[in-house]
Amino acid sequence: MNFTKTYILASNSPRRKELLTNLGLPFQTRVKEVDENFPPDLMRAEVAEYLAAHKASAYRQDLQPEEVLITADTIVCLDEKVLNKPLSHAEATRMLTQLSGRSHEVYTGVCLMSLEKSVVFSDVTTVHFRDLTRDEIDFYINQYTPFDKAGSYGAQDWLGMVGIERIEGSYFNVMGLPVHRLYEELQTF
Repeated sequence: MNFTKTYILASNSPRRKELLTNLGLPFQTRVKEVDENFPPDLMRAEVAEYLAAHKASAYRQDLQPEEVLITADTIVCLDEKVLNKPLSHAEATRMLTQLSGRSHEVYTGVCLMSLEKSVVFSDVTTVHFRDLTRDEIDFYINQYTPFDKAGSYGAQDWLGMVGIERIEGSYFNVMGLPVHRLYEELQTF
């Protein structure tokens, strides 16, 4: 595929960088600190889309002609509760204990923005965890320090390998970027 614009990834996520590289999309990385709070009345996909668009708005004034900005935000939802990035070992333990033996949804919102237009979309994947032991949870938190991951885990990490029984939807969405949807949107952007 021939990508013709200058693509800017507004993320430090090594997973998103890896996915864009594997897609063959040439990109540069620009990162700013952006507040990740969201209005409390938003639900599920709305939260992910809001955060992706909010991040993009922080870069709008810096965009140049022919640049396309890519922002994304991934959230984990258990029932109606959003599980953000854990702030402590205890919070990560609580989240993973809640996810153990249950299914949950992972939403990733994406915003594509240029000087001419903006598109926001999201994708959802259902993840089914087997029952996790306390020793497994402690081992994972201590060895993999998942404090930069929504829901306290990475599907590509050890816990994903041993704990995820199955997924319904895009694996790459769980990693942080619904690459299939991004590719489709870039074709018309």
